[in-house]
Amino acid sequence: MRRAVRRRGLGLRTRITLLATGLVAAVSGILLWLGWLLVGEVLAEVPQFPPGTFVLVDGVDVEATRLAAILRDNARAQVLEIGAVAFLCVVLAVLILAWSITGRVLSPLHRVTSTARRLSAESLGERIDFEGARDEVAELADTFDEMLARLEAAFDSQRRFVANASHELRTPLAVIRTELDVTLADRDADIAELRRMAGVVQDATRRAAQLVEALLLLAKTDAVGLAVREPVDLAVVVASAWRSARAEAESRGLRIAMHTEPVLVMGDPALLERVAGNLLENAVRHNVDEGWIEVHADSDAENARLTVAASGPVVSPERVAELLEPFSRGGTGRTAQSGAGLGLSIVRAAVGAHGGRVTVEAIPDGGMVVGVSLPVAP
Repeated sequence: MRRAVRRRGLGLRTRITLLATGLVAAVSGILLWLGWLLVGEVLAEVPQFPPGTFVLVDGVDVEATRLAAILRDNARAQVLEIGAVAFLCVVLAVLILAWSITGRVLSPLHRVTSTARRLSAESLGERIDFEGARDEVAELADTFDEMLARLEAAFDSQRRFVANASHELRTPLAVIRTELDVTLADRDADIAELRRMAGVVQDATRRAAQLVEALLLLAKTDAVGLAVREPVDLAVVVASAWRSARAEAESRGLRIAMHTEPVLVMGDPALLERVAGNLLENAVRHNVDEGWIEVHADSDAENARLTVAASGPVVSPERVAELLEPFSRGGTGRTAQSGAGLGLSIVRAAVGAHGGRVTVEAIPDGGMVVGVSLPVAP
């Protein structure tokens, strides 16, 4: 669709200047006209002389009956002559002053315009930061800054969603591709093998669909909060998430110790299962062969706690806080199988949407402890 091209009219500065000048010119013209009338009325009250009397005016004898008219005409002519000069001076002065003052008043608007023209998805961090008088222009500049902040947050949320979706969907898509490649390469595959492959693909696609739904909901929480709030048992969530990570843990000889008790929190079941799933998957993938994993779920009067501790490579304390940031990595050994490094950032975002917090601590001998604290259900 072709964009309509609009002709640009007079600028706001020009229109304000012309309006102010026009108003002053009109008022000055009215005042000049009133002065012209007033002079005529005043001179009409000149005393009358008897008929036949002559008065010497500028060396000329003038009949007394015509004296008032002559004085009136001369006075009006002088008023028009001097008033015209004053009128032009006033209009010119107003024109210059209006142009200068409107230029200073509208300069913040030009800053708003220039900032808007420079903006792109990569430069939404710019702000006007107006520091002048707190007037309507300052209010407009502040409103524009607030709008930029909302746009920046929306773009960041979109980028996080794309990155998180790419990271989370990689595993089920890799499972589907591997199963298809292996089965198609086996020319002797029978119906049982095809059914097994179809079951694996079905589970992977179901998990991918659940991940997409959870990520879409997570993207919305940045602006409107959780769309679903219902009682969720952390023990059930952990057990469900562990079923997805158990096969890989057993293949690597990991020892698992579960210490969970029924703990109810208010929140979204899909997001909370994603939290537990990411913690357990990280504990398995970033572990050492024949290592250990301990999971605790308990609560007190106000908070529910889910703690996942796991062995693994040594992580420096300086890098621990960075692990909650998107794309951060805890070292070469730790991230050999970690993909894009978004698991803990998703955990932090989901827990934050539930009003909780996440803590990460490094174990001196190697490994990490990740704790999640959530408000208990009333």
